[in-house]
Amino acid sequence: MTDARGEILGRVRATKADPGGSAVAIPRRYRRAGTLDDGARFELLCSRIGDYQAKVVPVRRAGIAAAIEDECAQRDARRLVIPTGLPSEWRPKGLELIPDDGLSAAELDALDGVITGCTVAIAETGTIALSAGDHEGRRAISLVVDLHICVVEPHQIVEIVPEAISALAEAARRRSPITLISGPSATSDIELNRIEGVHGPRQLVVIVVRGQTAGHDLGPVVP
Repeated sequence: MTDARGEILGRVRATKADPGGSAVAIPRRYRRAGTLDDGARFELLCSRIGDYQAKVVPVRRAGIAAAIEDECAQRDARRLVIPTGLPSEWRPKGLELIPDDGLSAAELDALDGVITGCTVAIAETGTIALSAGDHEGRRAISLVVDLHICVVEPHQIVEIVPEAISALAEAARRRSPITLISGPSATSDIELNRIEGVHGPRQLVVIVVRGQTAGHDLGPVVP
């Protein structure tokens, strides 16, 4: 065991350094930037989010609040927690919106859902990233409730993971909690039966705001 360990570590050292002991640059040939245009990124994100059994709602900017209210009506959700910095134009007047002032887990569990924004959305993986910004709130509010409605702005959509890592770098430097969401909370038991809502929201609705150059292949768009 000791000899094998020494051999492995020796090979690692030999790979990382030249005979003189100086560090050798390791080539990084993976893609750091995507190639899709705005419309293609928009369509890919919506498609991948749908693959995770989340609801995707493409909207124009003026239709955000109406889309949120409609999705809540379909689920009989009336009382939702919101981060204190949620934009006023995202707040439907027909719902009871409760600003988070440090609500306990029990208080959050008694509510119907949460509305948040996000920091970045990755088209290639259908992943939404939150970093506790003013319009996103504490991690707890997006993990305890049963329904999570998340608004994604056009400028927040990137194509690939390295672009998202760059977008999250400042939050990481601030040591903000970063939450990655790929569909509603789900797991499988030993017999591979899918179970939703075990460690997060059972329902995820993503309101994706359509930019001026986004495509038109995703069906009806909320005005």
